[in-house]
Amino acid sequence: MKEGPWQRVMKPAYSMQPRELLKRLFNMGPVQAIWKSIFRQGYPDADRTRLQVMTNTFLFHWHPGRVKAHTLKPSYTLGLGLISFFLYVLLIGTGGILMFFYIPASDHAYTDIQNMHTTIDFGALMRNMHRWGAHLMVLAVLAHMCRVFYTGGYKEPRELNWVMGVIILVLTLLLSFTGYLLVWDQLSFWAITVGTNMAGATPFIGNWVRLLLLGAPEVGQPALLRFYVLHLAVLPIALTALLGIHFWRVRKDGGLSAPLKKEAE
Repeated sequence: MKEGPWQRVMKPAYSMQPRELLKRLFNMGPVQAIWKSIFRQGYPDADRTRLQVMTNTFLFHWHPGRVKAHTLKPSYTLGLGLISFFLYVLLIGTGGILMFFYIPASDHAYTDIQNMHTTIDFGALMRNMHRWGAHLMVLAVLAHMCRVFYTGGYKEPRELNWVMGVIILVLTLLLSFTGYLLVWDQLSFWAITVGTNMAGATPFIGNWVRLLLLGAPEVGQPALLRFYVLHLAVLPIALTALLGIHFWRVRKDGGLSAPLKKEAE
């Protein structure tokens, strides 16, 4: 016997399919009003409404409406991009905490680092998380670049995003380099001395670049202050802006790249 409209409405919930039950709940007035106040469109039961959810929601907007099936396999990306971003967020959080206990002065810097390990509660934990997170981020970004290269992610139409990825790698290395001096011990002092001397060997502009980095003929208080500003303000702002464009370009370029096909023999 064919069901009438009333029988379909009064159909017991336990005898309904999950998809049908969700649609029935959504059609209830209060639920539909709450949903539309957040997503501004109907229940995503078709391609159009599903795409509208992605484009009309700020957090979902960063992700493409459709993704390639192969990109959902963990073995394809190894999650290296997500790991790199997670480590960057970790470094921002731990670095922001360490700022409260560090003074960029040549007569305070090394003592402040020692106090983090000896007198400040959880100071050693925060500093080690920041230090090892920085090392891991360099490795993760480099591994991510290698994965993109070996899967052909630098090819058309993703050339611009590949260039941005290279710049992000350079900024990551510069962040690691500028943070080196902030410890203000013998290892960091001579490492920065060697690094700035290498920059000073650049033809034509070497002396100007070295003076710009150090603020003086030798490593001292001006260099410590400049590296502190670079490490905490200039480079993080530039890297954050590039990461936003990088994520946006991944979506606009059609999502993750397809795996390289084997050439026909």
